[in-house]
Amino acid sequence: MELLRFATAGSVDDGKSTLIGRLLYDSKAIFEDQLEAVERVSLQRGDEYTDLALLTDGLRAEREQGITIDVAYRYFATPERKFIIADTPGHVQYTRNMVTGNSTADLTMVLVDARKGIVEQTRRHAFLASLLRVPHLLVCINKMDLVDYDREVFEAIRDEFTAFASRLDVTDMTFIPISALKGDNVVQRSGNMPWYEGASLLHHLEQVYIASDRNLIDSRFPVQWVVRPQATEFHDYRGYAGRVDGGVFRVGDEVMVLPSGLTTTVAAIETFDGPVDEAFSPMSVTMRLTDDIDVSRGDMICRPHNKPTVGQDLDAMVCWMHERPLKQGDFLALKHTTRWVRAVVRDVQYRLDVNTLHRDEASTQLGLNDVGRVSLRVTQPLFYDSYRRNRQTGSFILAAEDTNVTVGAGMLLRS
Repeated sequence: MELLRFATAGSVDDGKSTLIGRLLYDSKAIFEDQLEAVERVSLQRGDEYTDLALLTDGLRAEREQGITIDVAYRYFATPERKFIIADTPGHVQYTRNMVTGNSTADLTMVLVDARKGIVEQTRRHAFLASLLRVPHLLVCINKMDLVDYDREVFEAIRDEFTAFASRLDVTDMTFIPISALKGDNVVQRSGNMPWYEGASLLHHLEQVYIASDRNLIDSRFPVQWVVRPQATEFHDYRGYAGRVDGGVFRVGDEVMVLPSGLTTTVAAIETFDGPVDEAFSPMSVTMRLTDDIDVSRGDMICRPHNKPTVGQDLDAMVCWMHERPLKQGDFLALKHTTRWVRAVVRDVQYRLDVNTLHRDEASTQLGLNDVGRVSLRVTQPLFYDSYRRNRQTGSFILAAEDTNVTVGAGMLLRS
C-alpha cells in the first residue's frame, strides 16, 4: 500500500492539532482508551467539548499553553493509503521544528484561520515548504463555521494566497474550506458549503498523485553498512546495506563505486523479505557486487554514465536552528547521506527575509530560525546532486563539533 507523508503548517491557533485530531477521529483511526483519555482531560480543563487537539499535543507545556511546541508524529491508514502525519508548531520560535517535520513530507498542509486571513507565519511556512521542495501544497481555510461558511471569505483568502504563491516555486496547490472543530469537509463533504464542489480533505489525501515525485532517473545508493557475517558458512558473503536515494538498480546492471571510480556489476539485491530483481527509491536493501572491490560506509554506488557531482566546495541554502549564530570561519560537522565530514563556513552570502523574500546581503551571520545562502568547504569530497533534482542527495545537516547537537539543515543549490 502506498505511503503518504504529510505535515501541517500555519500560524498559532489556526487549528492544526484540532484538524489532525478530527481527521483521526472521523476516520476511526484512534482507540477507545485514547478517546476516553482525551475526554477526561477536556472535562478536567473545563472545556465544553472534547478537545481533539489533545490527541497530538502530548507535552504538558503544550496542554497548559494550548499550543504545539514539538513535532508530533501520528500514523493511520485507510483502504486507499497509509499515512504518516507530522503535526508541527506554528509559533515563530519553533520554526526549526516546522522545517524538521516538512523535510521528508510529500505534502504540506497549510492552515489559515478564516477570520484572520493570511498572516506572517502563513507566508513564512508556505515559503519554507517551497524551499524544502515539498511537491504538493494543500491550503485548508479553517474555522469556516465562525464566518458563517461565507464563500466570499474563502475566495478572498484563496486569491490572496495564490498571488503570494506566484513568487514561490510551487508546482501543485489545492484549496479546501473546512471546519476542523465541526468536521466540515474533513472526512465527508459538508452540506454547509454547497458552493464548494471539490473533494474532502481525506479524499484529497487519498488521491493526490505522488508516484512521479521521486527521482527514478539518477541512480544513487549511499552505502550505510558493510555486511560481513562472522559465521563460517558465510565467510565469502559481502553485501552493502543502505537506502536507494534515487533511480533504479537491477541485477546485472553495470555500476560505479565512488570515490574509487571502480566499476563492477550488481550480483544480487536482497531485502528483509528475500531477494528481488530490482530496487528503487526509497527501498532499503543489501546490494551484492560481482567483484570484490573496496567499498566502505559513506561511499556511493551509481551508474558509470550518470554520476553525481564530486566536490568539496558547497553552495547551499541553510536553515539555522541554534541560538549561537552561524558566522564566517565557523567549523562544523556535516552529514551528507551516510558520510560525515568536517566543514568550514567560507562566507555567508546573504540572509533571506522569509516574509518579504528580500535578500539582506549586508548580513554577515545567521541567527536562530534564519535562512540564508552559505558557502562551505569540506575536508573530503561529497557525492551530491542539487536539492532541486534530488532531495536526498541534495540535503545535509550541520552539527556542533563539541556537542554533536544538530544546529542547521542545508539544501545544495547546484551540481
